[in-house]
Amino acid sequence: MKNLVWFVLGLAGGFVLAHFVNKDPRGREVLADIDARIAEFTDRISAAYHEQEARFTEGAETATDAAAEAVAAASGSTASGDTDAAPKPAA
Repeated sequence: MKNLVWFVLGLAGGFVLAHFVNKDPRGREVLADIDARIAEFTDRISAAYHEQEARFTEGAETATDAAAEAVAAASGSTASGDTDAAPKPAA
């Protein structure tokens, strides 16, 4: 509970400090610069995430295609050419 109180006090203090800094034109420039840097950082992280996601998707598609080809090759190599592995009942 004590940690929660300190957290809330720190959060409130940060908002008050940001409010006072934002009143000054130089403070606005500093906050705008910080905001621009944060936006640039998040854009870079987002681009890297999407690039890595595309690599994983491409790898998964390649593996899926290879597995499908292996299954097709294995099913095509049966002696009778029939893909049904269960024995047929006698007539």
